[in-house]
Amino acid sequence: MNTIIRKSVLGIAGLAFAGGVFAGPATAHTTTPTASTPTTAVAVQADKPTVDKAKLIPHGVQGEQSRITLDDEQTANAKAIIAATKKAGMNERAAVISIGTSLQESKLENLGHLGDRNDHDSQGLFQQRPTSGWGTPEQITDPEYSTLAFLKGLKQVDGWQDMPLTEAAQTVQVSAYPDAYAQWEQQAADLVTEHWNS
Repeated sequence: MNTIIRKSVLGIAGLAFAGGVFAGPATAHTTTPTASTPTTAVAVQADKPTVDKAKLIPHGVQGEQSRITLDDEQTANAKAIIAATKKAGMNERAAVISIGTSLQESKLENLGHLGDRNDHDSQGLFQQRPTSGWGTPEQITDPEYSTLAFLKGLKQVDGWQDMPLTEAAQTVQVSAYPDAYAQWEQQAADLVTEHWNS
């Protein structure tokens, strides 16, 4: 009988201790938030350095910005573009330009040949054309390959780091709609901010 009582007392004491640890001391003073005691919480992740947002959009966004909701595949493609950018030894701004370009060209969807709905033989994340020398259909529908091919073109653009996104993208892509890339700059920067260090 003593063993049962002792276990019960220890169990109750353990619950009381755990409740005190999680709920805080019963005699803690509570303060009402005032202007002099802000209640803003700041989360800091020491293991993930932050992305310098000033380098992501150095010229500010140009024109109205568009935004789409991404599914898992589109998010994975954005992450693949970031990984390829790092592999190429390029910075966050290059990733913003790449993702913004892909948002305009394919909405971050890795498109195969679409037949009559296709722009000539354009395919992949960047709508690159095999007949224009970007690679085989298999290559340009590989997210890493197509990103590295785009970045190779970007590296050849003198001063791309100092250009607005739409100018840098247009110089590589030679689109019929040269100003269309600008509308994706904010979402591209947001994606790089979110996934560069993940």
